[in-house]
Amino acid sequence: MSAHKARRVIDQIRGRSYEETLMILELMPYRACYPIFKLIYSAASNASHNKGFNKADLIIFKAEVNKGTNMKKLKPQARGRSYLIKRPTCHITIVLKDINYYGNIEEYIRNLSKTSQHRVLLNPAFVEYLDFF
Repeated sequence: MSAHKARRVIDQIRGRSYEETLMILELMPYRACYPIFKLIYSAASNASHNKGFNKADLIIFKAEVNKGTNMKKLKPQARGRSYLIKRPTCHITIVLKDINYYGNIEEYIRNLSKTSQHRVLLNPAFVEYLDFF
């Protein structure tokens, strides 16, 4: 599928909860929904199995679609001619985050000393987290 068609679906689910995302994808009429549905379902299963997160607490933190290569085929036509068919592909990246995990981090930071809090708050990964919420 093309990146443009996949982006149309991804824009609707970015920032939503896992369960809400699955409901939205089941009801949307686009062909790109099913591969994205399988991708999110697989990512949530991996988070649940590997990290021990609860699926109900997951949110779609980051979702992006990048253009991939074009698959090229030749289609035979009349009088010995052939025409090139280009089939676009895309790369879909989904990042899920657990809300409760980051709630515990905020509580931990509040209990730290002032100098330790300053070091944590200057960390770029934590600044990205604060920008999301």
